[in-house]
Amino acid sequence: MKLVKTILASSLFALSSASAYADTQTTRYLIFVENGKQAGEQVVQKDDSGLTKVRFIFKDNGRGPELNEEFRLGADGLINQYKVTGNSTFGAVINETYQRQGDLAEWKSTSEKGSKSVKGPALYIPLNSSFAIGALSISAIENSVDKRLPLLPSGTLTQSKIGEIEVINGDKKQTVQLLAQSGIGLSPLFVWATTGKNPQMFAVVIPGYMKVIEEGWQANGEALANFQKAAESKVLVDWAKKLQHPLSGLTVIRNARIFDSEKAKLGAPSDVYVLRGRITAILPAGSPVRGAEAEIDAAGRILLPGLFDMHGHVGRWDGGLNIAAGVTSVRDMGNDNAQMQLILNEVNKGDLLAPQIVPAGFLEGESPYSANNGFVIKTLAEAKYAIDWYAQHGYPQLKIYNSFPKEILKDTVAYAHQRGLRVSGHIPVGLRAFEALDAGYDEIQHINQVMLNFLATPKTDTRTLDRFIIPANKTVDLDFNSKPVKDFIARLKAKQIAIDPTLATFSFLRQQDGTINEPFATIADHMPPDVRRGFSVGTMKIDDEAMHQRYEKSYAKMVDFVGRLYKAGVPIVAGTDEIAGFTLHSELAFLVKAGLTPAQALQVATRNGAIYTRTQQERGSITVGKLADLVLVDGDPTKNIEDVRKVAAVISRGYLMYPSEIHQNMGIKPFVDSKPELKVLQPASASNAIGINEAAMQRYFGTARRD
Repeated sequence: MKLVKTILASSLFALSSASAYADTQTTRYLIFVENGKQAGEQVVQKDDSGLTKVRFIFKDNGRGPELNEEFRLGADGLINQYKVTGNSTFGAVINETYQRQGDLAEWKSTSEKGSKSVKGPALYIPLNSSFAIGALSISAIENSVDKRLPLLPSGTLTQSKIGEIEVINGDKKQTVQLLAQSGIGLSPLFVWATTGKNPQMFAVVIPGYMKVIEEGWQANGEALANFQKAAESKVLVDWAKKLQHPLSGLTVIRNARIFDSEKAKLGAPSDVYVLRGRITAILPAGSPVRGAEAEIDAAGRILLPGLFDMHGHVGRWDGGLNIAAGVTSVRDMGNDNAQMQLILNEVNKGDLLAPQIVPAGFLEGESPYSANNGFVIKTLAEAKYAIDWYAQHGYPQLKIYNSFPKEILKDTVAYAHQRGLRVSGHIPVGLRAFEALDAGYDEIQHINQVMLNFLATPKTDTRTLDRFIIPANKTVDLDFNSKPVKDFIARLKAKQIAIDPTLATFSFLRQQDGTINEPFATIADHMPPDVRRGFSVGTMKIDDEAMHQRYEKSYAKMVDFVGRLYKAGVPIVAGTDEIAGFTLHSELAFLVKAGLTPAQALQVATRNGAIYTRTQQERGSITVGKLADLVLVDGDPTKNIEDVRKVAAVISRGYLMYPSEIHQNMGIKPFVDSKPELKVLQPASASNAIGINEAAMQRYFGTARRD
């Protein structure tokens, strides 16, 4: 092994030094966020010695990766020497190398090392890289015999052509093609490429978020995005048709143990009737069936109200993950406004496999650290305009972000309340949580924002990574029994300020490279290999074991603090801000770790979700007249919260959906082995034929109807 390390090091030194005086060919890609602001670039320089260097930087919301890559290609056009250094989105150190000599491929990073014997072409996928590495796959697949590309450490990539569009740059014109690649991640990867024998990357569009496009051609970005959205819609509609099974007519769910979300306990076995998306009756199990056209035998399974994820950032491709987890409602906490309207329309039409969405309007201030969703404003007049827009579009809540001007916070909150919106968010820079309460906040997002109330000063720039580093470093020293802490908790209780802690998300604060982040440990073996591999990549810059131990203890105290809040009577909601679906289950597990019982955690994810989205008249409990958002679960999550992952079936929006089918469609190993099938019953007979042929009835029998 020592010899291997020596060879690898010397090869990479040669890789760096061989091109000191070589001529270079430069291609620059510009990166724009959805509001048109340039937020980064990718500069690719290839010299005549065969060395390619890439400088990649992207900054949004006060954070983002900075990478320096160098690589050489083999005769097959794929990497045989590679290294990348830099920092990840949250500051973790990146140092990764790869080399292939003959049939031996070897790689090493801060979180893993490995080797593999491989014959023929294969593309190594780094844990952290620019778009330039994935771009190599485009021509490699196109020129392969079977249109497939083996990947390292594992997997196979395929691609298909979706369509073409002509783009213009002054007097220049060219045709570019949209390709869909499958084999990495949980959904197709779309990339724009040139046409011809050796197609090259032209652009990458993430609708509603960013556009990466070759410099000079950026005016075509909107046309590319619109074409791609339409193309994605066709795939998404097919998924919805395949995986959403309509419930037509009265359906009875027999012998289910209903979770009473008001009392946080299980009720007696019952039969639940569903018609046109609503609960029409709840009877004791075994009661005579009257008029049902179909039945589902729950076989004693537990029936939960649909779960709420109270901190999502909804994308068109993650709806299946939510539904498969029993998440039938998601509060979206920040999105591109146009993209959100598109998603809401698609959900309403049944064209998207997705939960019901409760949008919160995103409101940010202009600064070098701005997040660029929703509305980014400078003045009170602009803030009021944004609030009017959200109110008119039916948003029940406003979310305020880090760079929002503190001078207009109180007036902004007052106007939002006047328009009927709840107000929550991060704490604007220069303020602490108690001052946001003074301004009228109804809710606070994230446990770090709560901790900063005691740790930040008016001079702390909470728009930077300090909003993560300070709580990770200093929470361990906080005395939760001190008067300031107790007084703050008492105030939260008195004003009934809801807290959205997102504990599972903030587990990243203490994760070390090479270890699976705790929220994903239970699901890792169910994931495709490339997704599982990503669970072991550290996020924060943790210099040594002493720092790691401080961060571990700080995080443990954050979990404990949420338990203290709950026991004190402060409202808690369950949100994720991470991988859809799976993270909500992990959030409930952390709430149990904080001191809640499993049944109380389920109550938070059902009843509390409905209360704080103002949908309690329709959701949050299994009650006659409410929406039939229902989740059948194997095991007993009221005793073992991990059983909430064993979702056997979900009913929502008038559809029956099976997580096992959804997961198999995404390359995920299902969490349940069997599914409760829908059984069609004999139709009820009727002697009154009204409505069958109304014209004939009138012609031969007149219009009079007699009982």
